Amino acid sequence: MILIYTTCRDTAEAVKIGQLIIEQKMAIAVNLWPIQSLRAGDGGTAVSEREAILIVKTNEQKVQDVENLILKNHTYAIPFIGVINLYRVNREYKEWMQKVMQMS
Repeated sequence: MILIYTTCRDTAEAVKIGQLIIEQKMAIAVNLWPIQSLRAGDGGTAVSEREAILIVKTNEQKVQDVENLILKNHTYAIPFIGVINLYRVNREYKEWMQKVMQMS
């Protein structure tokens, strides 16, 4: 199982991208929530802004498709997209995920 982590401009954008991912059967589920972020700004200043985290639960075969969809639908010029490979997931969830993802 793979988790894909990205941040979005706001929860509306995260919902939009998440819905596209689910509707196109690229993942079994997405989680999102609003956060407060700090990032490096011009001249080394810290910039504080509201964003939303989007975490996509998928498998290795869908990673590139999800990344392409995020890049196509994201408002940031250069969004962060990180992939986390999980080494263990409970058996029941993994079996359910494999069954549902095979139907796509």
